[in-house]
Amino acid sequence: MPAAVTPFHLDVPESSLRDLRERLARTRWPEPETVDDWSQGVPLGYLQELCRYWAERYDWRATERRLNALPQYRTTIDGLGVHFLHVRSPHEDALPLVLTHGWPGSVVEFLKVVGPLTDPTAHGGEARDAFHVVCPSLPGYGFSDKPSGRGWGVERIAAAWITLMARLGYDRYGAQGGDWGTSITTCVGQQDPGHVAGIHLTPPLAAPDPATFDDLTPAERSALDALEHSREWEDGYSLEQSTKPQTIGYGLVDSPALLCAWIVEKFRSWTDCDGHLENVLTRDELLDNLMLYWLPGTGASAARLYWESFKQVQRRFAGATTDVVTVPTGCSIFPGENPRPSRRWAERRFTDIRHWNEPDRGGHFAAFEQPELFVDEVRTFFRLVR
Repeated sequence: MPAAVTPFHLDVPESSLRDLRERLARTRWPEPETVDDWSQGVPLGYLQELCRYWAERYDWRATERRLNALPQYRTTIDGLGVHFLHVRSPHEDALPLVLTHGWPGSVVEFLKVVGPLTDPTAHGGEARDAFHVVCPSLPGYGFSDKPSGRGWGVERIAAAWITLMARLGYDRYGAQGGDWGTSITTCVGQQDPGHVAGIHLTPPLAAPDPATFDDLTPAERSALDALEHSREWEDGYSLEQSTKPQTIGYGLVDSPALLCAWIVEKFRSWTDCDGHLENVLTRDELLDNLMLYWLPGTGASAARLYWESFKQVQRRFAGATTDVVTVPTGCSIFPGENPRPSRRWAERRFTDIRHWNEPDRGGHFAAFEQPELFVDEVRTFFRLVR
């Protein structure tokens, strides 16, 4: 291991957990919503029950042990400390693979898939599908450092990941990502095509093609309707985070109840859960992810990535196609995802699509919600480019 890479071990002080429980107990609650659904946001009763569980029954130490059971490291790239998991496969010919999460996710999203990806023969798979997995926390997220100056947008993060993979000794590697990870992974492919075997995206970001508007398929019409619905009813979080992240950051760092509502609302909207989050994720899993925002106090720093990059990324899936991606690309469009570009829209931007599939279940957090399907999609694509 290079000298610039140092082992990392989680050991959260008990005082931090006690402070969390005390803050939850002191929450000043608003009155209930005036509707009987989630249309005004997270219902009071739901949030009170989840926060009560968080304060009284949730066991952070179990999750801490799960993370510490995996090799974790930190290294400094471009002046910023980056936390990452680096789990090497026991199979000699494994392909290095960098997995990138987004907001409001974390490396916790990938804990269910690390084992099957790194050691497929221990999980009913074949040695030919093995990967060495590198899973970094985004700058300002989890246990990576918080940028102290502007400029840490998706292109700079992609450049940091390229440096990270080289520093770990990987000359040829694959990249996979969702949410912010989709844009970062795409940039990795654009910036480092000589070393990237291929990129797998959930989903690819590609703007609707106006030339198809007189001949839309039902799926394309549904995708356009979903984009319009999001603009009208779901994008409040992104408007705030992309314009005034510092303002919302005060509450996200100070109030665990606000952090819980702010993030859980999007998990409920973006998962393929049929309106009930517990259909796909347990309360413990939701809180495991929340803790990677609460413990390091990343509410403001994570939101700031929207200020850096959201408008340019939004143009790529809701505006117009302005660039091309030439590296081999695999695309998995899960039904609970948004956006959901069609293949003919995506082919205008991604010129070498080797794999395209639309699984029958799963949403925005595919590795978290449907780990077996996610692993199968990743394996299927990278078999084509190893």
